[in-house]
Amino acid sequence: MKLSVLDLVPVRTDQSTSDALAASVEVAKVADGAGYTRYWVAEHHNMTSVAATSPPVVIGHLAARTERIRVGSGGVMLPNHAPLAVAEQFALLEAAYPGRIDLGIGRAPGSDPVTSMALRGPAGRGDADIENFPRYLDDVRALMDTEGAVVRLATGEYELRATPRAAGSPPLWLLGSSDYSAHLAAAKGLPYVFAHHFSGQGTERALEIYRSEFQPSELTPEPRTFLTLNVVVADSAEEAAALALPNAQSMGRLRTGRPMGFLDLVEDAAERDITADQQPLVEDGLRRVVLGTPPDAAAQIVRLAAHFGVDEVMISPLASAHRGEDPRRSVGRERTLELLAAELLTPASV
Repeated sequence: MKLSVLDLVPVRTDQSTSDALAASVEVAKVADGAGYTRYWVAEHHNMTSVAATSPPVVIGHLAARTERIRVGSGGVMLPNHAPLAVAEQFALLEAAYPGRIDLGIGRAPGSDPVTSMALRGPAGRGDADIENFPRYLDDVRALMDTEGAVVRLATGEYELRATPRAAGSPPLWLLGSSDYSAHLAAAKGLPYVFAHHFSGQGTERALEIYRSEFQPSELTPEPRTFLTLNVVVADSAEEAAALALPNAQSMGRLRTGRPMGFLDLVEDAAERDITADQQPLVEDGLRRVVLGTPPDAAAQIVRLAAHFGVDEVMISPLASAHRGEDPRRSVGRERTLELLAAELLTPASV
């Protein structure tokens, strides 16, 4: 089995943004050395507990500090950006780190409506971004191509390229959390990832749609997908649950319309009062995380991979930290990757 990593660059109560980025660098180094396949960062905006606001910047930062692992976006939220800007950013990353860059693209804004409007500026395209998403997707792919794209004007043809002399382009993945994305990925012959880690609902249906409707393309001759999971692994099940609790509480606050705040430390989460409407959401969140000791967590991952018919699993390591830990490290997340690698990865995987 191949294992990969999804990182939101979480910010704990004991961290600055600089600390959070430094911690993610250390997590990426662990993944690189342990034989993980890829390391993706997400795009979120105006969220206190998430520092991954600009995937291309974070990708360059991580790729420069790792050796072999693929680094990419999970994903870039295309409605927030002009297709040419995205194409230029990732074409340059591919030129700097050839064969190591992935471009995952999503349709959601990754933010609230006010932040989305601020991102797009006063001339933002609004709802047209959603309607034109399939065309924008094609634009990014064409602009990154080594041949570039041709714009037809009344006065003739005009050539556009993401870089002046590209030798290759990063593979493009379509990300989604609805049937819409499954239909679109299949129609365009793109690799596809359904956000199972986000809700745990609808994965089976989305993958069935994708596989049954898939139209082969030059770069993707057959369906290609993997499973995303939230995971916390520790030496004991009790420690794994304690490390996962701060994130579950944070999501409970988000889903009941309260401020998420920075990610609590383990001891603070244990002492926090939870409202009655948040408690079932916290409990449900913990149930949907792969939690436990290395053998137990590995067995759960293998079962889920077999159930969904995938040979690669991308894990989002959700562990927080204890009081007194180095704020520029994320020991719980590093340990999750190390313990899983020892169970599931072999030297041949590297």
